Amino acid sequence: MDPQRQHIVHPFGPVYDRSSRVLILGSFPSVKSREQNFYYGHPRNRFWPVIAALFDAPVPVSVAEKRSLILSRGLALWDCVGSCAVTGSSDASIRDVRPNDLRAVLDVCPIGMICCNGRKSYEVYVKLIEPLIGREAVCLPSTSPANAQWSLRDLVAAWSVVAEAALSAPR
Repeated sequence: MDPQRQHIVHPFGPVYDRSSRVLILGSFPSVKSREQNFYYGHPRNRFWPVIAALFDAPVPVSVAEKRSLILSRGLALWDCVGSCAVTGSSDASIRDVRPNDLRAVLDVCPIGMICCNGRKSYEVYVKLIEPLIGREAVCLPSTSPANAQWSLRDLVAAWSVVAEAALSAPR
């Protein structure tokens, strides 16, 4: 067993309101995100620059700015994994997964599209969540710095489905 592996319960809740129309799911918060108690806290993760580019907005810096950007654009944000054994921030090390119960968001919001940020999120979703809720998700390329083969421009192009779904949904 890896002595660095820890069993961790997801330390913060989802970001959503009653007008959220697109749910974006990560896998599990990185060490930096856990330190900041908010999503995509690693400074090299391209999630916030991608979302800002999609909606022609400034890249948010503070947690309040990040939360505002998500909610003002009809998005919701959470992770597939509610608890797991993990080493550092490595998605590849995630074991003993207990998924989040997405009904907490889906029962309140008119979510028209569910998107997974990266392969691990999508794998957890397909295996543990989709059978329970019966809704498919779209797998988008990871915004993680580990996914270095994707440029910011290419990520924005691939993620454009998020903006299209958010902007086209009835409010």
